[in-house]
Amino acid sequence: MDVQKHSVHTLVFRSLKRTHDMFVSDQAKYIPLDEQSHKLKMAVKLKADYGAVLHMPILKEVKERVPQPTSSMQLQLGYAQPGVALTADTKIHRNPSEAGVHSMALALPPSQASQDASRTAASVPEIHRHAGATERSHPPSTALSLMESGGTRTSALMRRAPTMPKPQWHPPWKLFRVISGHLGWVRSIAVEPGNQWFVTGSADRTIKIWDLASGKLKLSLTGHISTVRGVAVSSRSPYLFSCGEDKQVKCWDLEYNKVIRHYHGHLSAVYGLDLHPTIDVLVTCSRDATARVWDIRSKANAHTLTGHTNTVATVKCQAAEPQVITGSHDSTIRLWDLIAGKTRATLTNHKKSVRSVVLHPRQYTFSSGSADNIKEWMFPDGKFIQNLSGHNAIINTLAVNSDGVLVSGADNGTIHMWDWRTGYNFQRIHAAVQPGSLDSESGIFACTFDNSESRLITAEADKTVKVYKEDDTATEESHPVNWKPEMLKRKRF
Repeated sequence: MDVQKHSVHTLVFRSLKRTHDMFVSDQAKYIPLDEQSHKLKMAVKLKADYGAVLHMPILKEVKERVPQPTSSMQLQLGYAQPGVALTADTKIHRNPSEAGVHSMALALPPSQASQDASRTAASVPEIHRHAGATERSHPPSTALSLMESGGTRTSALMRRAPTMPKPQWHPPWKLFRVISGHLGWVRSIAVEPGNQWFVTGSADRTIKIWDLASGKLKLSLTGHISTVRGVAVSSRSPYLFSCGEDKQVKCWDLEYNKVIRHYHGHLSAVYGLDLHPTIDVLVTCSRDATARVWDIRSKANAHTLTGHTNTVATVKCQAAEPQVITGSHDSTIRLWDLIAGKTRATLTNHKKSVRSVVLHPRQYTFSSGSADNIKEWMFPDGKFIQNLSGHNAIINTLAVNSDGVLVSGADNGTIHMWDWRTGYNFQRIHAAVQPGSLDSESGIFACTFDNSESRLITAEADKTVKVYKEDDTATEESHPVNWKPEMLKRKRF
């Protein structure tokens, strides 16, 4: 009779099955406890965890209720002084009783580690410095004297909840100027580095250049055959870059006011672009779920950043790592390694489309806007800082200045002003639509601060551009911060 031959793979799995069947009945059975090893383990654990406080006295009422450890226990631990009280009916070391733990909690000043653990995940470094200052101000000697005098649970040294800092006062913003001229939704804005003029792109397929001081139209550029979704002005050369729903990315020479380069490659509408601040690179993002990195001079597609599974709605560049940040309708944010052209980190905290990302001009942080929340993050790995909740609408655009004023503009025409450090919403604006426009045409599609950060420019669905300025007459007394600590409660995700 022929013996059936099996592969090594089959034989190995049969052996594994036999071994499993042999020991399956022993599953979930505990290994017998070795009493001597357990005693030693508990003695070491007690000395390691509570050695620093075994010499401290305990409260009078605790002393009466809980018996003291025997001399043999103390010798085994290496202490001859009264220690943390243990239960009397056992020969092995157990964890201290509840009363003993309470006495130790009163005796010790709150450690930095425990304070950090009790704080919300939303703490940024400045909040860390402010929060819990009252807790750390009590010296250990005060704690001991209170204990020896029989301090109770209501003593001043009971652990307090971490305090939240009061938001910085910012003057309110008010509407300063309304600029009309476009014949369609105004979808994008950029201010030139010299702060003399700014440029807007619109659904009327034109790009218009406006004088920043007077609001008068200086120039109109035509060439796109669909909505202009993004504009950017170079600080390194006299070039203006634009992109649109016609899949085109154009470079305009502002000395001749004409297109000198096209960047071909995107397979669908191009929704945003940004210029790298230190190298001659342009990054664009598109409805084809990619972001593309272009060499400005040669028009070469240096990288195609793939990984998003839906429209990439926004892109930002910075000189530091990570150099490119994208937000997408797949509800994720990706931080990219520009050299390798690969994802460095993917942030999945948002539950809805991420339509806008903004970088803080001074801190190594950024913010992202979505219909569920505005979130703040820390570079380089995208560590979550805090949520800014309350702008219950689709967030189309974000802007932030050096004073820590974060602006969010939404689809329903509302603008919210936030204090960056604490996440406090100090002002809400809902500007009326212009005559002849429907109430539904009140969306905010783009906003930016000028380079002096004294003016906020918004692009809106009523075909206008609005300019806001700080109210110079406002004072903290006339516009107090209506702040309550519960306003600053943060959610983790």
